[in-house]
Amino acid sequence: MGTSVLSLRIDHELLERLREHAARRGMSVQDYVVRTLIRDDFDERFQTAVEETEKFYGLT
Repeated sequence: MGTSVLSLRIDHELLERLREHAARRGMSVQDYVVRTLIRDDFDERFQTAVEETEKFYGLT
């Protein structure tokens, strides 16, 4: 799997909050943001899988 670059423009207050969250976890801001995005993506995919399973079995 390759990597790509994503550039973001965010305000100073948000960046400071991200730095604080990342520091509490001993992470860089970049690593913190990537892990957050991965976790959110997993949550969405998992929820979609649950909904599809419920539809398949007629639970909804």
